[in-house]
Amino acid sequence: MISIEVTPLTTAISAKPHPHHHHHHDDPRGFVAAVELASEKRGLRLTTLRREVLELVAAAEKPIKAYDLLDQLRERHGNAAPPTVYRALDFLLENGFIHKLESINAFVSCHHPAEAHQVPFLICDTCSSAEEVCDERVAELIEAQARALGFRPQAQTLEVHGTCRHCRRG
Repeated sequence: MISIEVTPLTTAISAKPHPHHHHHHDDPRGFVAAVELASEKRGLRLTTLRREVLELVAAAEKPIKAYDLLDQLRERHGNAAPPTVYRALDFLLENGFIHKLESINAFVSCHHPAEAHQVPFLICDTCSSAEEVCDERVAELIEAQARALGFRPQAQTLEVHGTCRHCRRG
């Protein structure tokens, strides 16, 4: 288990914004268009079902679970099956178009689908919203600590649970 002292990490992260700017896709159509472009550039096949699952994830205001996606697909098509949804989700995950929030077993669209990256999420335990922290220094710090300990990481999942600004006010 890797342990990282929180105080220096917090100081390093909050010291100043990261100079690399990421364009965020606030509208689902813009996000889907960005994924279509990234798929085309990479020679990936964004099938009708994959696109539809992507659209549903993008349109969700909060992280969405696979069975909620399945229910929405069944409303449209009537015959959608769990393996079909999971295959579409696997494709979208493998290609970095969505993220899986392991602690709540739900999916969110990626704010920058054209680039491979590892990012932490802030998850509100009150309203279930999730915010992608677009600061690659966090992942770089974890990676550097792992290398310093002789550990070769294959994947990172950092999810911070708490209460969002909106819920703290209300």
